[in-house]
Amino acid sequence: MAIAKPATRPANPRFSSGPCAKPPTWTLDALSDAALGRSHRAAVGKAKLAEAIELTRDILGIPADYRIGIVPASDTGAFEMAMWSLLGERPVQMVAWESFGTGWVSDVTKQLKIDATSHTADYGEIVDMAALNYDNDVCFTWNGTTSGVRVPSGDVIPADRAGLTLCDATSAAFAQNLPWDKLDVTTFSWQKVMGGEAAHGMLVLSPRAVARLESYTPAWPLPKIFRMTKGGKLIEGIFQGATINTPSMLAVEDYLFALKWAKSIGGLDALRMRANANAQAIWNFCAAHDWIDNLAIDSATRSNTSVCLKFTDRRITDGAAFAKAVAKRLDAEDIALDIGAYRDAPAGLRVWCGATVETSDIEAMLPWLAWAFETEIAAL
Repeated sequence: MAIAKPATRPANPRFSSGPCAKPPTWTLDALSDAALGRSHRAAVGKAKLAEAIELTRDILGIPADYRIGIVPASDTGAFEMAMWSLLGERPVQMVAWESFGTGWVSDVTKQLKIDATSHTADYGEIVDMAALNYDNDVCFTWNGTTSGVRVPSGDVIPADRAGLTLCDATSAAFAQNLPWDKLDVTTFSWQKVMGGEAAHGMLVLSPRAVARLESYTPAWPLPKIFRMTKGGKLIEGIFQGATINTPSMLAVEDYLFALKWAKSIGGLDALRMRANANAQAIWNFCAAHDWIDNLAIDSATRSNTSVCLKFTDRRITDGAAFAKAVAKRLDAEDIALDIGAYRDAPAGLRVWCGATVETSDIEAMLPWLAWAFETEIAAL
């Protein structure tokens, strides 16, 4: 006997973890003022890039003496730029509890071959951040996009540290509190919490990071798109909208729309509240159903953006096949798109709950998740 389908459907089934859903008021008409066919170095282009930087500063509460730059190749490009330019002056503590952090460990140990100590944890768990040596440089991911595990706070990072902290915050920025006084380098992309387009990254540098750039030259050659200094001085233009390579002005306009939308609804506090409400709806669902659970073991480390789930029903013998079948069924019904777990992560689902997602869509999707589960269980 067929299991009845729920009556209500999400208005927007886009729950991808990147690129993520557009802001709810977004339309293509929002991009009509883009500086298309114009040089990004013309006055109109520079003005829009500078506006994007300053709106980012305003919404995130980034200190006035921190530099903010728009750089190539999304968050990956921004973090690679930071590692290649800043690391090597002292030993490094490399921290990872999911695939992207693991990638940074590999780059430092196998490509740059720096004196590094690796600290890793399994999916669903987190490294003891208090046990790190902050007199070394420390590289870590604030929010594990592929594991749904985040740093609960920056309290354990000492204010008097001798090393720099390099933080990949791409799934955290605009949805979680980032303690800027504890972060020397912070990177993120537009396509996560703000629902922007891909290929552009943000690089935020503290005064301590700038001092390192101006006093230290790495032993390896730097590609042009990684160079932030000239003659031992910071290239200030990078942090005023003069990007290293040509940005998409259409993507810039899209990011500006998202930033203005964020400001209109109440800024960072409102963005965090929206993400928290989305994640809470899923956490409540997990609490009410014994066949599904959060991948994050400790509730204090659960992500409010990339919520990763695992099936716990003992009748499931092939977890990967079952999770794929559930995700495929929801995709075919146009209920939830792109919610399969990341390829390197444990079998399960990953539902993006960032601020551009409506809680009503999460709530409408969840009964369908139960329907897909029961349907697949019945087919075993």
